[in-house]
Amino acid sequence: MKPSIPASRVWKPEEMNAAFADAYNSGDIDQVLALYEPNSIHVHSNGSLEIGIHSFRHTLEELLLLQGKMVSTNLYCIPFENIAMLRAHFILHTVDPDGKPLVLQGYTSEIVRQQPDGSWMYIVDHPFGSDVME
Repeated sequence: MKPSIPASRVWKPEEMNAAFADAYNSGDIDQVLALYEPNSIHVHSNGSLEIGIHSFRHTLEELLLLQGKMVSTNLYCIPFENIAMLRAHFILHTVDPDGKPLVLQGYTSEIVRQQPDGSWMYIVDHPFGSDVME
């Protein structure tokens, strides 16, 4: 019998984006953060680099406050040895402050690294990977 695997473990790099959406949809910040290496980099919406989970935890908590449902589809995965470059399209269905339906979507860019146990985790997460950085 195979041991129980935590929901946050990702065993194929191309499944990382769907795993992020699942973690987001759980509403649990710990499930979201479990997808990141401790010293990983997250690109904030203002373009600044947030280095380390302690630095971007609040940013991801704010994302969870939208209380939406996300779908994130991997568009490509380019693996190289123990790292992979990913690009995804996400759609987040939520409501605006007036309660009207709101759909947020975009394209991400990420780099993930294989861990000693064979799972994959984010080392760079750029949720706005298609946007021009200033």
